[in-house]
Amino acid sequence: MSAEHHNESVFQIPLTEATLLDHAHHLPHPTVDVPDHAHYTIGSVILAIGVTGMAGNFLVIYAFSRSRSLRSPANMFIINLALTDLLMCVTQSPVFFISSINRRWIFGERACELYAFCGALFGICSMITLTIIAVDRYFVITRPLTSIGVLSRKRALLVLVAAWIYSLGWSLPPFFGWSAYVPEGLLTSCSWDYMTFTPSVRAYTMLLFIFVFFLPLFIIIFCYIFIFRAIRATNQAVSKISGGGRDSLRSFQRLQNEWKMAKIALIIILLYVFSWSPYSAVALTAFAGYADMLTPYMNSVPAVIAKASAIHNPIIYAITHPKYRLTLVRYVPCLGMLLCVRPGELRSTSSSFISTRRSTVTSQTSDLSFKKSRLSSASDSESVSSQQSHGVMWAEV
Repeated sequence: MSAEHHNESVFQIPLTEATLLDHAHHLPHPTVDVPDHAHYTIGSVILAIGVTGMAGNFLVIYAFSRSRSLRSPANMFIINLALTDLLMCVTQSPVFFISSINRRWIFGERACELYAFCGALFGICSMITLTIIAVDRYFVITRPLTSIGVLSRKRALLVLVAAWIYSLGWSLPPFFGWSAYVPEGLLTSCSWDYMTFTPSVRAYTMLLFIFVFFLPLFIIIFCYIFIFRAIRATNQAVSKISGGGRDSLRSFQRLQNEWKMAKIALIIILLYVFSWSPYSAVALTAFAGYADMLTPYMNSVPAVIAKASAIHNPIIYAITHPKYRLTLVRYVPCLGMLLCVRPGELRSTSSSFISTRRSTVTSQTSDLSFKKSRLSSASDSESVSSQQSHGVMWAEV
């Protein structure tokens, strides 16, 4: 029996005994007997994912950090999501690509553990951040009055710190003997050990899925059910208003804007869940005791699909978020053609911002002068200065 065939048998059949697993871990450069083009294909795909994810998520961070209108406490969650996706691409794609070109893991056991740890940490933090975004949209849309002023930059930062600590808490146990970080699939990448059928490994896998996948997913579903209900109730209420009260219409317009942001977040969440579902199905199959049904391809391909979740965020924002596109084109003009933004559209948008703010201030001043006629002259002068200050502020955005 050849050495490659022996290594293939070691890694393809379920590792149900500790001695067999230890033997596999001490092989210098284990391989599986698959055609070279399989490694090269996976390597090419992972390279494309890495390049797209690095560039796209960097642009998301740049745009949301540079634009004053996008630098809100709630958008700190978007920046954190882009950061986790960027780090996922930086730490995973180059290593995975090089290993695929060499058709085996060449970086050693410690590097395998570090690689898998980074994948777990950034993947978990992405899921938790998506949950935070859903909860934030829930409070803003379903409880708009109580949520005003609640989320400051400091509180948003504390929430994100808690998310990173939570993710770190679930990523560290394999270093201390609770499960392990080992090669997987075609043995060109590493992950936590979900193949070994032992109580310790199965306990970690079960708790990991409950607290970093199913529980966050349940919270997200709960939030969006009530978001849908709030939007439907608001639509029905506004349709019954015959005269269209100014305050009601303004409140409805604000809610519609929040709903647009919630829909963008929902698309990103759904794509993330769909990306990780095949990988989750593979891990749960092994957890249920059917690891012998899994081939190296069935382990590696879902891992690649899961890592592709890092490119969804920038693509969705480039397609659905007008302000994001305009901000990028304003600071990176060469992207105008790629994002389908014409120079005239950029100028007209800036003018509309100023016009909208001026009309809002004018209407507010008109109401004030109607109620307090004695103060009309003072109100008019205040309106002019307010228009100028708002015009300057929005011209800088």
